[in-house]
Amino acid sequence: MYKKPSDDSHNSLNHNTASWRKTAFHLSLVLLGSGMTFAGGYLASHSQQVSENASNLAVSPANAALPIPPNSDGTSFVTKVVQRVGPAVVRIDSSRTVKSQLPEQFNDPFFRQFFGSALPRQQGSQVERGTGSGFIIGADGRILTNAHVVDGADTVTVTLKDGRTYKGKVLGKDELTDVAVVKIQADKLPTVALGNSNQLQPGDWAIAIGNPLGLGNTVTTGIISATGRTSNQIGAPDRRVEYLQTDAAINPGNSGGPLINAQGQVIGMNTAIIQGAQGLGFAIPINTAQRISNQLIATGKVQHPYLGIQMVGLTPELKQNINSDPNSGLSVNEDHGVLVVKVMPNSPAAKAGIRAGDVIQKLDGKAVSDATSVQNAVENSQVGGNVSMELHRNGQNLNLAVRPGAFPIQAQ
Repeated sequence: MYKKPSDDSHNSLNHNTASWRKTAFHLSLVLLGSGMTFAGGYLASHSQQVSENASNLAVSPANAALPIPPNSDGTSFVTKVVQRVGPAVVRIDSSRTVKSQLPEQFNDPFFRQFFGSALPRQQGSQVERGTGSGFIIGADGRILTNAHVVDGADTVTVTLKDGRTYKGKVLGKDELTDVAVVKIQADKLPTVALGNSNQLQPGDWAIAIGNPLGLGNTVTTGIISATGRTSNQIGAPDRRVEYLQTDAAINPGNSGGPLINAQGQVIGMNTAIIQGAQGLGFAIPINTAQRISNQLIATGKVQHPYLGIQMVGLTPELKQNINSDPNSGLSVNEDHGVLVVKVMPNSPAAKAGIRAGDVIQKLDGKAVSDATSVQNAVENSQVGGNVSMELHRNGQNLNLAVRPGAFPIQAQ
């Protein structure tokens, strides 16, 4: 809600943070340069000006050329999905008070000697507000939403489709996946049914429900445009998610709302858009959101395994670029595998003896060809467990055992 994704590759520590200098620069122009906006946004002032009826759902297909097959009674399958899922979709309003800081020179006696009467004497404060969406996963008031919707919030207010309003408590949030769980004091609430995002294919139907621009319970339709979009590809290298891409219209205020299949099951959590583009929306797969939310509900936090390396998938072209760059400090003999570009000091990788210039060939006996596959293997491991790694170093094969650590909290 309050911050946009960073392009600081060091935050990820274990992801394919840079590609290589030339490749990363190209990606920043195409993806990061266009800007990515989380769909939470600073939209409270706008939403307060909009008169909305929370009991009604406005259906607006994102692609007019995409026919929606009718049922025997003349309604579309979307109508039945909305009737089933809509009552479990909520609006989340949050606010936080931020103190304004005076420039340091304002407090300098010499500076005030000349300008004192025109300078402010004390710090002030202002209230930042945001609006997002969420969906009820437990009849006892457990709600899934995006972490950025409630990040830093002093107050969280949840409004149901029938107009009832509750104070929300954040049970936990995880910035690395942008998942949060909010709890309200209520019972016998309508809930969503969760699907299996691992079974999705491009072309599957996708229905989004949320509160775009403060317009409550808006419905849009489209398809799953792609699966497995990496965080680097969409311009959010500090995230640990492989996103679903959809052309269902997603706008600021949709953040945290459900992406639903034709059977009325939630398959994703809408989270981001590429600013200035059309039909490029992204959702966190529900399998990921559910795995993270289970940990948040149980312990209030999430432990992410990490190694502490920066890496990039090798290609013959990239090998040539690295070897011809006098400033790279590396010499690469392999055309394939995953090159370790940097090892963080005192990290699990450093303790295991991994060095910059090593080329990862296998993890736990499985061949890897790109940084994403390494990242996924580490994410699916256990903190404190063992990961066997086969490396090439200076033309020799090495086998190392690495014990993933918990991703440093301060880095999140």
